[in-house]
Amino acid sequence: MIRVVVFLIAVGVLALGAAWLADRPGDVVLAWQGFRAETSLMVMAAALLVAVAVLMAVWSIVRAIVRSPAVLARRRRERRGARAYAAISDGLIAVGSGDIDAARKLSADADRLAPGEPLTLLLSAQAAQLSGDRDGAERAFRAMAGRADTKALGLHGLFIEAHRRDDHESARAHAEEAAATAPTLGWAGRAVLEARCKKGDWSSALALLERHRGALDKASYRRQRAVLLTARALATEESDRETAKNDALEAVKLAPALVPAVALAARLLAQGGYLRKANRIIDTAWRASPHPELAQSYAELRSSESARDRLKRIDALAKRAPGNVEGALAVGRAAIDAREFARARSALAPYLDAPTKRVALLMAALERAEGDEGRAREWLARALHAAPDPAWTADGYVSDRWLPLSPVTGRLDAFEWRVPLTGMTSTAPMIESDTVLVVPAKPAAAPMHEPNDSDHAILPTTNGPATSPQPLSQPTQPKSEPVIPLVHAPDDPGPGAEIVEETEPEPDAKPSGWRKIFE
Repeated sequence: MIRVVVFLIAVGVLALGAAWLADRPGDVVLAWQGFRAETSLMVMAAALLVAVAVLMAVWSIVRAIVRSPAVLARRRRERRGARAYAAISDGLIAVGSGDIDAARKLSADADRLAPGEPLTLLLSAQAAQLSGDRDGAERAFRAMAGRADTKALGLHGLFIEAHRRDDHESARAHAEEAAATAPTLGWAGRAVLEARCKKGDWSSALALLERHRGALDKASYRRQRAVLLTARALATEESDRETAKNDALEAVKLAPALVPAVALAARLLAQGGYLRKANRIIDTAWRASPHPELAQSYAELRSSESARDRLKRIDALAKRAPGNVEGALAVGRAAIDAREFARARSALAPYLDAPTKRVALLMAALERAEGDEGRAREWLARALHAAPDPAWTADGYVSDRWLPLSPVTGRLDAFEWRVPLTGMTSTAPMIESDTVLVVPAKPAAAPMHEPNDSDHAILPTTNGPATSPQPLSQPTQPKSEPVIPLVHAPDDPGPGAEIVEETEPEPDAKPSGWRKIFE
């Protein structure tokens, strides 16, 4: 509406001007070098307008002729860019659909039309991966790693290719370089962290975690730091007891329900005479997650007390998590040591209809302590077929003690307290760990544990001798997940990649991507 009004006002002004000139006629005389021309003002104005129009037309024609080579070259580049875009787009679709021949052909076309472009290199790498050409994929990833704008992507691909050929040293080197180039890359940080953990270099792993702290959420950072501190404390317990105690206490502060850290901290505090503090941290962890290691550590805080006094303390601890089988087992074991067999039988009674293996073994120990060898053997026989108890489990392997890394995949904080085979967690589950990158490893398998007459105490203390994990079955070695996915659009970084918001380019910024192809 505003434009219409403005147009009408402009037309009215022009009409008024023409009428004003028509009402005031005049003559224009041009004399030059003996030439004299006389005409009216309106005719002179019309002649000037025609002359200007002719000059503009001539200038346009001359300008088009002069610029025609550049215009034709730009048109060719635009057509070439459009063909390259179509080749890359169709090539990525062919890779996603599994059409190997089409992917190869379109990759060759894209490389001919737009050589060296980031998406061209990505298509070449994925087409090579799809066809099984590992050398070709590695060449493409190396080309990407040599460019500043695609270095992280190229190192990611080289990392995966190194894992596929079981060259873990090269994979670690690529991850180290990627982590140094872009500290926010989660996959690189996790890979380097786990490589250092596999070497037992806990101090270096802690330093790396601090450098990459900004890439983790607060809960993940606290959990991973607590696990690393616990691992270092366990490793230095014998050589540097004070440092081990400080590390364990910091781990408990970060993750109050991390059972291995609590058990170790309580043991070291008790050795230093800090019984009240040891009592407090065990009590906090027990309320969150009753665990046999906590009960055993609590029972061993005062080594000089009588069995009856120990039973009273264990009974008080069990009442802080009523109805939990771990409390009943701890009370039953302490009652047997105190020769209060009726109290032990009363504590275990709610679990005798469907006893687990530890309940059956403890009942066998109770019957034997009372002198009934026949009933003891009967309970031992029932233990062979009883339901399994929760145990430290990671990637299909069961260990009799907590370990900071999975012996199968090398994952940090992989062990969970749960029932093996079924995958059922215990009544009070442990804090779940974040999923981290898989680093294959091949640990030696140990035979399954067979119950015997002395198995009334199943889990040893954390300062006991380390034993090999117990496999539930012979697992298949896991394969590394592909870092460079085979299904994604040209502007999609793929599943699991970090999404970066696009920003408007600066006015004077150098064109990139498709703009660069079209230039």
